[in-house]
Amino acid sequence: MRVIDSIKSSEKTAFSFEVLPPIKGTGTSQLFGSIDRLMDFNPKYINITTHHSENIYVDMGNGLFKGGRIRRRPGTVAVATAIHHRYNIPVVPHLLCCGFTLEETEYVLIDLQLSGITDILVLRGDKAKEDKNFVPTQGGHTHAIELQRQINKFNEGFFIDGTQMKERGERFSYGVACYPEKHEEAPNIESDIAWLKQKVDEGAEYAVTQMFFDNAKYFDFVKRVREKGIDIPIIPGIKPIHRLSQMNILPKTFRTDLPTDLVSELQKCRDDASAAAVGREWCTAQCRELIQQGVPSIHFYTINAVEQVYEIAKAIY
Repeated sequence: MRVIDSIKSSEKTAFSFEVLPPIKGTGTSQLFGSIDRLMDFNPKYINITTHHSENIYVDMGNGLFKGGRIRRRPGTVAVATAIHHRYNIPVVPHLLCCGFTLEETEYVLIDLQLSGITDILVLRGDKAKEDKNFVPTQGGHTHAIELQRQINKFNEGFFIDGTQMKERGERFSYGVACYPEKHEEAPNIESDIAWLKQKVDEGAEYAVTQMFFDNAKYFDFVKRVREKGIDIPIIPGIKPIHRLSQMNILPKTFRTDLPTDLVSELQKCRDDASAAAVGREWCTAQCRELIQQGVPSIHFYTINAVEQVYEIAKAIY
């Protein structure tokens, strides 16, 4: 069953979460342990992030540094396949523009299809740490919509060079990202919603939001997109605060505002344990309100916060 069908057929607000591929050489025990911990809540699917290579500089010991690029985590296709076969649950690997040429993207699609994985989340991807602005990979896509169009052509049975496939496999179904507080590069929320409308027109079947901590902004965003004729499920992406430093890091990194009441409580904390308790209580209240309002699904960003998510899910499901 496709993820979109699973979400729509769920009798209550569905549960899903996102995992990070392990750093190469560290094995899968921590990854599988995190998934095992959350299987109690019958997740409808598991998202797997994708990471492109990054610049590194190695000290040569003579006052000079040698530059290069390295990918620190194994391929998402391999991780997705391992999870898919171990847990017999739909997996949704991220497919990025950045870090991939059109040809490399095509081979990812072929590999996923051969593995029986046909749900994906289509993303442009973040800019590299060393870049001031997003720089597309040479021979790759600049926008997520371009990546969608390549997937659509693949679904129609054509490779990027125009060659027709002798045999078409199962079609890919995909979701996209959206931003209740607008993407950092968008001049305003209206233009950001216009981009989302184009993604939907190209075939996106659902959208998962960037993390947010103020439900009012999510509800207002959904109202705005419905007014523009966007009728796909808008799935709230939720992350519980579990460290005191996140009070400053999250707004800077993800361009999301923290409500005054939440900041006030976090400022009273003196350590990570007390901050985690505040974050857990806030997130639980967020989720309860979202469920009361009938959201189709809640998607948890679990990276470094599996125990937090477990406690929250236990309270709301």
